Amino acid sequence: MSHFVTIETQIRDLTALEAACAELGVELLRDAQARGFSTQHTSGELVIRLKGPYDIAANRATGHEGEAYTLTTDWWNGHVEKEVGPNYGRLLQLYGVHKTIQEASRKRLRVTRHNETDGSIRVSLAA
Repeated sequence: MSHFVTIETQIRDLTALEAACAELGVELLRDAQARGFSTQHTSGELVIRLKGPYDIAANRATGHEGEAYTLTTDWWNGHVEKEVGPNYGRLLQLYGVHKTIQEASRKRLRVTRHNETDGSIRVSLAA
């Protein structure tokens, strides 16, 4: 039987999260239900609606300075991992890239992004 698992992250910028979701080709919903195994659902302030049968719920973490979100999903059968990587790796990588680009642009730095053949992303900043 499958179940939902929650992982605390350092997602603090919803604009960067929206950009990461857009790059992955998935939708970010507000105040929705995330799908899990069979008829299981969990509520999310934000829900990343994936293409497969399961979704990711994001809720504000308690006891943090500022706003941070936890991610909750049902990992059963590899559906979520196929779309966002193991332990949300691809989603978090793209979130970090978009957050870096936003901050660099805000500071008027020139940004160069290069996708490597191994799946990594190199971001270079210059004045």
